[in-house]
Amino acid sequence: QVQLVESGGGMVQAGGSLRLSCVASGGTFSIYNMAWFRQAPGKERDFVAIISWSGTSTDYADSVKGRFTISRDNVKNTVYLQMNSLKPEDTAVYYCARDTRPLSSIAVRPGSNANWGQGTQVTVSS
Repeated sequence: QVQLVESGGGMVQAGGSLRLSCVASGGTFSIYNMAWFRQAPGKERDFVAIISWSGTSTDYADSVKGRFTISRDNVKNTVYLQMNSLKPEDTAVYYCARDTRPLSSIAVRPGSNANWGQGTQVTVSS
């Protein structure tokens, strides 16, 4: 059984930085793409970033390009999201997701049937 546990959320002023972590247990971490999504109050859950199983490919939502960086450590079974130059509109609950398809392309995002963490709150004040 796959378990994902996010951490690193908190409250920060606009322009600040946070680093989210997501530790995975159960299954083979290194063969699955990992992604970050976020959900603001009253809104749909949106894609933020994805990293391939090998760590060699990444992609980002336009709204975070140049500010956020996704990375992974396949020895520590952990995926990270470094968030810089945070804006109030980045306020949301951030979720990590493990794709269910091994060794797949990042062109297709993890869907609702992916493995999800419980989320970590990020609040950016103006």
